[in-house]
Amino acid sequence: MREDSKRFQNMFVLVNLKAYPCDPKGIAVAAREVSEESGVRIGVVPQTAHLKTVAQTGVETWAQHVSPVAQGSHTGALLAEAAADAGATGTLLNHSERRLQLAAIDDSVAAAERAGLETCICANNPDQIRAATALRPSAVAVEPPALIGGDVSVATADPGIVENAVVAANQVDTTVSVFCGAGVSTGADVQSAAELGAEGVLLASGVAKSDTPREVLRDLVAAD
Repeated sequence: MREDSKRFQNMFVLVNLKAYPCDPKGIAVAAREVSEESGVRIGVVPQTAHLKTVAQTGVETWAQHVSPVAQGSHTGALLAEAAADAGATGTLLNHSERRLQLAAIDDSVAAAERAGLETCICANNPDQIRAATALRPSAVAVEPPALIGGDVSVATADPGIVENAVVAANQVDTTVSVFCGAGVSTGADVQSAAELGAEGVLLASGVAKSDTPREVLRDLVAAD
């Protein structure tokens, strides 16, 4: 197997459903089946209320956020243990639509680790990626806010930011994976991200807002 094909095959495709009006169970089933067909790791990130429904399909399931708290009097918080009990195996943190202060990110990483969840800290640029990596999450993801929800992938619009994010993370801790997001919607985008050194991609609207999410997922994992 060529090195670039092997790198693509090892990519993690993480689909964030945000609060879009979509069918989380249907997308989860499609994601599980496409993952099984292709051998590419695919995870789904639903609304908190849908974590159990999505996890029961057998797809890898992540929470959109966990709060930087332990069990106790924290009304409205999303307890990491509750997310894990619902079937989550990982969580996003500090997404551009759910920003946290650095100390809160650190506490949320600790909460997630306490519950046995993987973690992916989102950040805007390589400098923030460096700071996020120092918190020792499972992964970091570079997502320029201006490109989120758009039609142009960060790997195409600004490949340097992906390459520099990989370098920044590796300077701190080579065991922390680097993902990229914003505008990812095709297999070509995923392949470009892999070639730039990313180990995974985050995407949302390309799948969640599609009338044919299964076909979109198949295209995402189809290497050239």
